[in-house]
Amino acid sequence: MPKRFVVAASEFPDLPRFPVGFELAEALTVAAQQLHEKTSPHHTLRTAVRLAVHIMPGAEHAGISEIERGNKFRTLAWTDDVVRSAEARHGGREPHAHWDQLWHSPMARVTDSEGDDGWDVLSALGLRSALSLRLRADRRRLTVLTAYARKPGAFDEDATRIGRLFTSHVSIALDSATVREQLTEAMHTRDLIGQATGILMERQGIDAAAAFESLVRASQRENVKLRDLARGIVTAHNST
Repeated sequence: MPKRFVVAASEFPDLPRFPVGFELAEALTVAAQQLHEKTSPHHTLRTAVRLAVHIMPGAEHAGISEIERGNKFRTLAWTDDVVRSAEARHGGREPHAHWDQLWHSPMARVTDSEGDDGWDVLSALGLRSALSLRLRADRRRLTVLTAYARKPGAFDEDATRIGRLFTSHVSIALDSATVREQLTEAMHTRDLIGQATGILMERQGIDAAAAFESLVRASQRENVKLRDLARGIVTAHNST
């Protein structure tokens, strides 16, 4: 059973619910700050879905999913089990026009799932409206934020405009968190390789260049990533 993330009204005390006018500008500023405080893409996505139901008018639930060509589908973050169920049940089905639109359009809407063929999954869960907005897109996959509501026609043009403003902030924060994570991983990998090189230098009485070359050869011979090989050497050394 997936962990449930239920949005509490008091979770974001600095944010008015469904803001408009100057309140909207302030709410987006606060949301951007909270998104950029997260140190990993995973935490950025989790924060984004919880913020979405506060900022996007009409939104009651939200999820972020990755859609690959061929309709392969994976939910990355969700506000509650209703979203998890809706997206899990849809995964693996034939592509629906709603999802297909997102390959060439930044948004797609379901106005009423009961009147739209193919959306029986949503109507069975009591979800009548959906608004999907692209966060990332390339030739192979999309990352999409979808807001859901139990009311038909919940997402009008205003909701869509606000949603697109919000997802712009999410996209920037997600890119920033991804770069930070990659840099952190690169630094950690460099340190591991440096430690493993030092261990081999001491064990084999060789210089740094020879030790590094030995690591590379072993990585290629055993078909193991250099980082993982270095981690194994360091772990074994520290346990002796």
